[in-house]
Amino acid sequence: MKTYSLKENDITREWYVVDAAGKNLGRLSSQVAAVLRGKHKPSFTPWMDNGDFVIILNADKIAVTGNREAAKMYYNFTGYAGGLKETNLRGLMAKHPTRAVELAIKGMLPHNRLGRQMFKKLHVYAGDEHPHTAQKPKKLEL
Repeated sequence: MKTYSLKENDITREWYVVDAAGKNLGRLSSQVAAVLRGKHKPSFTPWMDNGDFVIILNADKIAVTGNREAAKMYYNFTGYAGGLKETNLRGLMAKHPTRAVELAIKGMLPHNRLGRQMFKKLHVYAGDEHPHTAQKPKKLEL
């Protein structure tokens, strides 16, 4: 039996829209990362980007459990001595409401050129409107 290898011409990409209001950050991120990779398709090929486009709305209304808003820390190093900046999830959501969702999904994709290519198909918005109506996105139930 020969291994089927997906060709670039055979890839068809869909557009999906997800409402993140009240959804758990980790569960939403893992399911969206699987759609971005294309693992939901029978033609999944690990070394190719055959995933779909995903639009996430209401990212500012994401839910977390327990004490995670205060305890979950995000770090940034400026490159200078003593330049390690840290902020918790509450501070990150106040300043950049979409960044927590983006970082969670980016961490679940491959950490190479392929993962960066997949991440470009993700569009996250804080409100409930998006400029991608021309693509006719389908509602994705998670």
